[in-house]
Amino acid sequence: MRNPFCRTALFAASALALSGLFIAQSASAQAFPSRPMRWIVAVPPGSTNDLISRLVAQRLAESVGQPVLVDNRPGGAFVIASDIIARAAPDGHTVGTLLTPHVVNPFVMKDLPYDTLRDFTPVSNMAIVPGVLTVHPSVPASTLKEFIAYAKSRPGALNYGVPGQLTSGHLSVEMLKVMAGIDVTYIPYKGGAPAIADLIAGQIQLLISGPPGVLQHIKTGRLKAIATTAAKRSPGMPDTPTFAESGLPKYDTYEWYGVFAPARIPKDVLDRLGREVARIVKSPDLAERLGAQGAIPVGDTPAEFDAFIRREMQVWGKIAKQVGLKPN
Repeated sequence: MRNPFCRTALFAASALALSGLFIAQSASAQAFPSRPMRWIVAVPPGSTNDLISRLVAQRLAESVGQPVLVDNRPGGAFVIASDIIARAAPDGHTVGTLLTPHVVNPFVMKDLPYDTLRDFTPVSNMAIVPGVLTVHPSVPASTLKEFIAYAKSRPGALNYGVPGQLTSGHLSVEMLKVMAGIDVTYIPYKGGAPAIADLIAGQIQLLISGPPGVLQHIKTGRLKAIATTAAKRSPGMPDTPTFAESGLPKYDTYEWYGVFAPARIPKDVLDRLGREVARIVKSPDLAERLGAQGAIPVGDTPAEFDAFIRREMQVWGKIAKQVGLKPN
């Protein structure tokens, strides 16, 4: 027969352990953040990704009562920024914005210093950004059909800027080359801002990028918008047709900007970060501001964003294979 005293002592010990765990979790939630936070951004200042990250980081700082310091770490096809996030202490004080190349890199790069799924914790997807094909005014085309015809008449003569290797801007042009049968020349840049500057100067003739970086130049006539890349029209460019509407019915690409933390971050800290980011991007004023720039606010939960990332790996892995990108 079991000793009732032992049973009671066991229950008491279990209750005490659970109570201690609850208190520890509550304490970590209350203590976070206990110092300034660091927000890694994988692109140079001035790009669409950087602009959105800074908007959200500023609001997050106001909410949590600690500075959120944006740290731009471009280069290496976004591996540099990704590796910094993966190696950071899993306490919530280091987060970062990653985008589409994060899920493409495993299919086209050998020996990544991290595991794309295992070494990161998805926090929340801030926004989805349909791309826009923009050309220099010297290009005699106002529609996608006219642009394709012009490009076909000059194989290899037109240069296209890439805001970052394996971004949706890169893969979107490669997809256009395959589907339209055109030949344009790849010119790499470290971010959207320098690519846009060269497009305005006429050093390159075309670019696919997020609308925020080019909208003002389209409005002033320094650039021409031809078509947007996603299945639905961009909210910030309702009068610009999509590729699908313009003669490529199966064309559908976009960029996304998601917040990630290192793996093994405490659940209570993750939940708070997820709630804060979602609340910020869904706030009426910021959602309106993002929409006016052509971005679609998301603000999903960590679990929803994790499921999204796994689907994106399948989608973009297929696209990378379709356009012939090889591991290097």
